[in-house]
Amino acid sequence: MQVRHFLALALCLVIVAPASAQQLAGQASAIQVPQSLDQLLAAGQQSPFSGSVPTGELKNGVLELSVDDALTRGLKYNLGIVLSGQTTAVARADRLKDLSNILPHLDGNLHEAAIKASLPAEGFNFSIPGIKLGPGIKFTNADARVSLTEDLFDLHAIQNARAANSKVKAAEFNFRSARETVTLAVAASYLLVISAESQVEAAEAELKTAEALQTLANDRENAGLTPNVDTLRARVEYQVRRQNLIEAHNNLAKQRITLLRVLGLPVHQQIKLVTRAAYKPLPNIGEETALKMALAGRPDYLSLEQQVKAAELMKKSAQAERIPSLGVSGDYGVIGTHPSNAFATWTVGAGLRIPIFEGRKTEGDIHEADAKLKQVRAQRDDLRGRIEQDVADAMLDVNAAAEQVEVAATTVQLAEQTLAESKDRFSNGVTNNIEVIQAQEAMANAHQQYIGSLYAHNIAKVLLSRALGMAEQTLRTVLDEAAAPFAVPAQ
Repeated sequence: MQVRHFLALALCLVIVAPASAQQLAGQASAIQVPQSLDQLLAAGQQSPFSGSVPTGELKNGVLELSVDDALTRGLKYNLGIVLSGQTTAVARADRLKDLSNILPHLDGNLHEAAIKASLPAEGFNFSIPGIKLGPGIKFTNADARVSLTEDLFDLHAIQNARAANSKVKAAEFNFRSARETVTLAVAASYLLVISAESQVEAAEAELKTAEALQTLANDRENAGLTPNVDTLRARVEYQVRRQNLIEAHNNLAKQRITLLRVLGLPVHQQIKLVTRAAYKPLPNIGEETALKMALAGRPDYLSLEQQVKAAELMKKSAQAERIPSLGVSGDYGVIGTHPSNAFATWTVGAGLRIPIFEGRKTEGDIHEADAKLKQVRAQRDDLRGRIEQDVADAMLDVNAAAEQVEVAATTVQLAEQTLAESKDRFSNGVTNNIEVIQAQEAMANAHQQYIGSLYAHNIAKVLLSRALGMAEQTLRTVLDEAAAPFAVPAQ
């Protein structure tokens, strides 16, 4: 299915993006650019859910953007949601065409003709005594008529119409699944911008620390307390931090562009994210309860259920090709050579169509419908297993990420204490600045680990919501200041 394919692409984007967003502390990060023709060509490809239909003009000033604002825009202008909406419209149009086969057909016809006929050509090549007939004759004819046809019983057409209803329901569930995917794309892009902003803040703080260390090393060298090599090491560290800050700003700019593209905003629009998505644990729910919620709420699973139902009806429709069909037809109108001598006429008829030999067409239709039914059943059963895996994986990721956030927070505190003590030791001449630089690199690593783990925890919560089929419903509370417990959706 296209929607599940798009979802897989979006999930790959979410999984890969953090790797490009994170930097190695203690060394400069290279700007990420394509290194080969294959990479250049791949860079031009994108999932529809990472694009949008651009709307509006560039606004002056800074546009404040909350999670709620971003989600509202994404669900309106994202390319994936627009395409899915048109697919649903096509399914509804197909249902109308199938429905027309079991509804009455009423036609009106107005016919006016002037005719000149050749009697010999029509077989009138004899003579009538006392009547002189020429080789041709002219006359006029007018006919106004209403015709009605109706299939009283055609099980094949009835089953097709019922299958079309199920296909429309499946398309509507696919549209809901597309909304879930858009929610995931918006949340991932929003969180990546927050993470990139945190990296810029951390890089700026690290640059200030490196600048202070360089000043201290210069002062101690000028006082004759330390050799020049300590000053050189401090300068190298300062330059590395400058490079990391450049990379952090570049990464932030690109993440903002990605978010703007997902939302349909101009890529040069200045924005300010007002939702900060701080660390916040989720309430515990049992895996069995979570699986029930997923099977009841996942629109992709509900779509496959409707596709199975549609395939079953299509098989019954193919089998019904062997059953006779009954129909009626009739017309009523007036006919004559002139309105003054028009005469009312009508016909009524009924017909019974009995298929006797269709050239093995019916047998072929049955086999084809049965094969499609088995395919969609296999896809549904596979998706049920993948849903169970998605829920289990998401719950593990949420729990592991929560522990990582707590560990990373403790590591940051310890690294800051270590750096402070190392600076004191260097200032007092107890050690050289190698120890200080190592402590600074450890602190930078700790900050990056904390930023990465916080992003991983937030995106894990969003992925859990997506696994339960509740991403759109819970995104605002998952990333807001106060989380609401997951609730079983109403049936």
